[in-house]
Amino acid sequence: MSVTINGTSGLVFADASTQGTGGYTGFRNRIINGAMVIDQRNAGAAVTGNDAFPVDRFRLSYGNSSGAFSAQQSTTAPAGFINSLKYTTTTADASLGAGEYAQLYHVVEGLNVADLGWGTASAQPVTLSFWCHSSITGTFGGAIRNSAGNRSYPFSYSISSANTWEYKSITIAGDTTGTWLTTNGVGMYINIGMGVGSTLSGTAGAWAAANYIGATGAVNLIATLNATFYITGV
Repeated sequence: MSVTINGTSGLVFADASTQGTGGYTGFRNRIINGAMVIDQRNAGAAVTGNDAFPVDRFRLSYGNSSGAFSAQQSTTAPAGFINSLKYTTTTADASLGAGEYAQLYHVVEGLNVADLGWGTASAQPVTLSFWCHSSITGTFGGAIRNSAGNRSYPFSYSISSANTWEYKSITIAGDTTGTWLTTNGVGMYINIGMGVGSTLSGTAGAWAAANYIGATGAVNLIATLNATFYITGV
């Protein structure tokens, strides 16, 4: 296979395909610690506080819910991985209010997604993929949001078999409107819902001028005491 370097297109392969310029060559995954192998704060111990880090770069978040959950680094993982992030419902909330929520989230720095061109006519698509394992089946949800919380893309995915590792892949069209930071501020939030009320849930698969963190109709995992959810390979 021949490879040439082009000042405009970056790497040019024999089949005429190209790969990145401007310092992004080979930088396909914008998630840091998506394999959940780094836990500098807790050494695997469970954490419960709002905005606590169960592993580096991934955080817990609650809003008004009477439910609670813990999260921690785990050695339960699918083939090819050694760690995951484990969520456990410790206090159930079966009737979330409209503005209540429980979630995990990850922040991507604006400098690390500047080349996507979001907020312009040249916005590029992305694919969010991960492995997950849940004691509860059904349709789950999450969202990608901008720093101002006025542009969001709810997404959904299905878990069909309880306590089984399943691979999920969600392709998201780039947002051609809105403001997306390209500085060392928040380039985007990636939210994984564990129970999200109706006000903060939107129709999956479409951009919205709203602060959604989950998808309408998604499973409320925090409704079930001792429910577990593992994620890795993000």
